[in-house]
Amino acid sequence: MRTRYRRKWTSPLALLACGVLALSGCAKFDNTAAGQTFTPVNPPSPESPPQAGPGGEAGDSGPGRGGSGPNQTQTPVPPPQGCKDFDKSVIATCLDTVAAVAAIPGDGSAPSALAGERKSGRVLLAAAGKDPAAWATIPVDGSGDGGLTSLALSPGFAEDQLVFAYITTPTDNRVVRLAKGQAPKPVLTGIPKGATGNRGAIGTDAKGALLVATGDAGNAGLAADPASLAGKVLRIDTSGKPAPGNPTAGSAVFSTGVHSPGGICRDEAGSRLWLTDRLADKDVVYRLRAGQPLTTPAWSWPDKPGVAGCADFVGAVGYLYVTTSVAGNLQNLPVTPDGAVTGKPNLALDGKTGKPPKTFGRLSSMSMINPQLAVAGTVNKDGGTPVSSDDRVVLISPSIGGNGGGKD
Repeated sequence: MRTRYRRKWTSPLALLACGVLALSGCAKFDNTAAGQTFTPVNPPSPESPPQAGPGGEAGDSGPGRGGSGPNQTQTPVPPPQGCKDFDKSVIATCLDTVAAVAAIPGDGSAPSALAGERKSGRVLLAAAGKDPAAWATIPVDGSGDGGLTSLALSPGFAEDQLVFAYITTPTDNRVVRLAKGQAPKPVLTGIPKGATGNRGAIGTDAKGALLVATGDAGNAGLAADPASLAGKVLRIDTSGKPAPGNPTAGSAVFSTGVHSPGGICRDEAGSRLWLTDRLADKDVVYRLRAGQPLTTPAWSWPDKPGVAGCADFVGAVGYLYVTTSVAGNLQNLPVTPDGAVTGKPNLALDGKTGKPPKTFGRLSSMSMINPQLAVAGTVNKDGGTPVSSDDRVVLISPSIGGNGGGKD
């Protein structure tokens, strides 16, 4: 049996953090969440990775495991009754437009994540078998496509218990830092705001830096303007300053050419970085490389399914998973370990494929719990057809995605 351990961390001296450019603001705040505790667990072994039941039939080992053996009979999951959802891949229900999720690392036996509502700015702790619990509320401007659009755990979350959020305010888009029980603290401010193009995405690299993809504020020209924070992938430290090792010393810019980002993701080692984006004429996914403008996608979708979050399962099964918030499905791109896309996406969670077929409707952000399990949010209350238990937080695993994939 795997063992767990608990540590309790206390707050160090407050630090003074200043923004990246003249557009950004400064704020004084604690660097940790004082008095918070976190219980990390050992990652799963390759011999026994946890899986979310593709038919919603979780095994006896708890949520997020089992349910897809060759001798098991899979039956359709009954429809929800109010906030009760019978699909055991669902770990939270009756939320509002879950545009942002940040998975809590673990072995998958008790999956949990922070879930952010785009319009209200509420952040809740979603955990299997428990009602969603309030964690924080961020004042946001949720009009248009803005609001709370991304969450990411601090690179040192096990010690500092900090979370970063990308939000829209009445005056700008910005990155803020959250600690439970404390008011949001600005980290990077002054990102241009427009009538559209306000979505942003936050991820982390393997070196402890934050990667922040910013929208172009509805002005495509800003994506190529080196003087603007809009339409960029920025690489910053946790205080908002340009991270060491950036392509240009003293600059936060990691890459240019972003328009309406959906998600940033990477493999466990950090050797592959991905960004989904929505252009005027197509949706795309890019392989991110330091200092290189985003001009040639790794894959594009002329039908514009509304690409959103992504998860790199390449190390486990050879697929990059991409959620869609318009088509309402999961698109699994076959990818080699060196990051080359080798064929057309394999569709899942579209209500037509799978045994039995299933759908959660419009999917948004996605975040990895461990290398074999991810969590995603739904946004059916934002132009979709919600069921009684929407919006939800759901588990995604390689067993859901299947192993297909067509050739070009």
